[in-house]
Amino acid sequence: MKKYLVDKKEEIKELEVLDRFIKMEISKEFVNAVIGPRRAGKSFFMFNTIRKLGMRDDDYLFVNFEDDEIKSMEREEITRCIQTHIEIYGKQPRYLLFDEIQNMERWQSFIYSLSEKKRYSIFITGSSSKLLSREITTQLRGRSLNVVVFPFSFREFLSVKGFKFKRIYSSYDEAKIKNHLREYLRSGGFPQVVLKKTYGKTFFREYLNVVLYRDLIERYKIENMDVARFLLYSAIQSFTTEFSIHKIFRQLKQKTEVSNKTVYTYSAYLEEVFFAFFLRKFYFSYKKSLLSMPKIYINDTGLASNLISFSSDTGKFMENLVFLELKKKELNNIFEIFYWKDYQGREVDFVVKEGLKVKQLIQVTYASGRDEIEKREIRSILKASKELGCKNLLIITWDFEGEEILERQKVRFVPLWKWLLGV
Repeated sequence: MKKYLVDKKEEIKELEVLDRFIKMEISKEFVNAVIGPRRAGKSFFMFNTIRKLGMRDDDYLFVNFEDDEIKSMEREEITRCIQTHIEIYGKQPRYLLFDEIQNMERWQSFIYSLSEKKRYSIFITGSSSKLLSREITTQLRGRSLNVVVFPFSFREFLSVKGFKFKRIYSSYDEAKIKNHLREYLRSGGFPQVVLKKTYGKTFFREYLNVVLYRDLIERYKIENMDVARFLLYSAIQSFTTEFSIHKIFRQLKQKTEVSNKTVYTYSAYLEEVFFAFFLRKFYFSYKKSLLSMPKIYINDTGLASNLISFSSDTGKFMENLVFLELKKKELNNIFEIFYWKDYQGREVDFVVKEGLKVKQLIQVTYASGRDEIEKREIRSILKASKELGCKNLLIITWDFEGEEILERQKVRFVPLWKWLLGV
């Protein structure tokens, strides 16, 4: 263990680590549980945290439970890692970082006993196929703070590309930003793809296989592999649209023996492993929302560009991206999000709800000019405004910006890049 703890720190020092624009509270009262999709950069977020906080070798202890050295050790030796740290450095570590903690036998009791001492700032992470945020919260008895790590945001994507952020952008800057945005929508934000460490199509093909076999089949002991695969690809092909699980069941029933319950269960797994997310229809009744037909979104737009034409469906890629930015805030308990649809089929992409009140309505459209914004999109947001009692109306466009009073309601039009960068 002594050799491992020292060698690991030398290994971390050699790694190329990028800063992530992710806020995190450091507290000895809670365990920081790093959650998010597979391959989104959770482990590297921990490495970056080490550098950001200026941790010296004697300040922290880092253990990766997927390393062969750790797998070969007895549990008793691992639980003595803090005493081993003291033997090496002559002092208690201030920070404890445990990567892939789910591979440790009875990890919950180990982490809980450490958090009870109120002596350390503790960080844990695990692959989504083994460790879910709701499990962490339950097993640590509410003593955890979720840190959401998704693939690179657009701001992070621009930073990687070397783009310089400014208070005011020239026309040339704006054109360059929009060019980057097209690339980002098409290729997505997974670090390995953005950093050109692997070819996009190769990465996504391997990624889907890993999610299928490790996150779904292995974790949940799924027996019907064909059903799991069909759901995985259906989620991608249906992204940003209503996802009828009953319809999928009828399609599967023609090809294989499967029950309706199985399809519903497998669909829930997609969300539990952060692969896809379901957006419920807004009702003032929580029960009605829960029982409504959901729309489905995926964890990265790059997944879709390998199956769906980007040029003909740019608006869908934009909508999925807006959803992901809103979802991050929902996971951090800032607000809740839904979609709205009335009996006439008029629809608003996103309803943002804080507490008991609807705070904002958001429509997303691939429009470069006012004349390109369809009348039904405006009629829908105005109708929802009256029905839900919300006056904060936003239409996110590709390039059109402005403000109008329509039916005595102010509607703001903001380009996607400005909304993403908070300009």
